[in-house]
Amino acid sequence: MSAMTNWLVTGAAGMLGRDLVDVLQQHGARFTAVDHPELDITDAAAVHARVAGHDVVINAAAWTDVDGAEADESGATAVNGAGAGNLAAACAATGARLLHLSTDYVFAGDATAPYPEDAPTAPINAYGRSKLAGEVAVRELLPAAGYVVRTAWLYGANGRNFVTTMLKLATDRDTLDVVRDQRGQPTWSYSLARRLVELGERARQGAAPAGTYHATSCGVTTWYDFARAIFEEAGLDPDRVHPTTSDRFPRPARRPSYSVLGHARWRDVDLSPLPDWRAMLHEACEAPGLLG
Repeated sequence: MSAMTNWLVTGAAGMLGRDLVDVLQQHGARFTAVDHPELDITDAAAVHARVAGHDVVINAAAWTDVDGAEADESGATAVNGAGAGNLAAACAATGARLLHLSTDYVFAGDATAPYPEDAPTAPINAYGRSKLAGEVAVRELLPAAGYVVRTAWLYGANGRNFVTTMLKLATDRDTLDVVRDQRGQPTWSYSLARRLVELGERARQGAAPAGTYHATSCGVTTWYDFARAIFEEAGLDPDRVHPTTSDRFPRPARRPSYSVLGHARWRDVDLSPLPDWRAMLHEACEAPGLLG
């Protein structure tokens, strides 16, 4: 890693943000880590002041409450849309590269094959629309130095997520009902953090074209089979997990039923896609923190 690269991580107190800080520390990188309210990305002036002096910005700050966005779409869009635009504008003014985190929720979730990076977007909920607004802002304001990195089904040691929820419920209940009609790619946030730092370094060197990248694990599974795998890794009986359907758990925001992303763009930067979801889960559970 270039000793001259100066990094800025927004959303640094979140699950992914904390992993990014850990990876950058391991690399001995120079970086600044900020979170709300230290930096409110909806404040354009504050964003411009904070971005100054940095070479690569990784935006992990976001409104992540999917159901809450249904009740306050304008609030979600202020953060996920306008906030991303503020960062892109600041990077355009200073010459920094921007790695902006986005989501599979920009797609309708009705595909039958993995979504390529250039697939048409069609979000089905307010959160997806807010994240798409951020993507559009980054591409328009930073066409040559903006990197939209879509991910999905994130889990990690530093925040509430499906893995930690399943393990907590396992201590409270004899059996669990988990939906089997949603398909996706469980992705370990630490593995994503490593990939973002790799991409950022290549971007800084001029060795990675701007545009959209999909950073999810390979393979495909359901929430039900993912839960069974979690039980296996924790030494629990996977038969305690029972399959059910999404209509048993109505929620304010519709969820995509198919959240599988293709990874062809990584060839452009001479990187392989992230590992298969099952191998990734095993590595995550072997690392400190996730299983307690």
